[in-house]
Amino acid sequence: MAGPFRVKRFLFVCSQNRLRSPTAEQVFAGRRGIEVASAGTNHDAEEPLSAEWVRWADVIVVMEKAHRAKLQSRFARHLGGRRVVCLDIPDDYASMDPRLVDLLEARMARHLP
Repeated sequence: MAGPFRVKRFLFVCSQNRLRSPTAEQVFAGRRGIEVASAGTNHDAEEPLSAEWVRWADVIVVMEKAHRAKLQSRFARHLGGRRVVCLDIPDDYASMDPRLVDLLEARMARHLP
């Protein structure tokens, strides 16, 4: 770690990387002190979750428990003590749906620097 302060990297994960995780990435992009990215657990996701993404992240934020289970079964050896946070947000929202944005902000508040 260079210097006293390092940007914290958050990776948002859903199934297809089409609605929830890209919305989260958009909502939290530009916040001071963090970098954000998003990926999906499905093989046909817009941006498939990979070992590289897991290693890049300091905190991995999944939308559902099923995403955490897939993450842990596929990438256990790359997790290396990274924090995994489950927001319990079902796949019920369109991209940038104001209700989804409100949920993301409320559930992420205590996890952000």
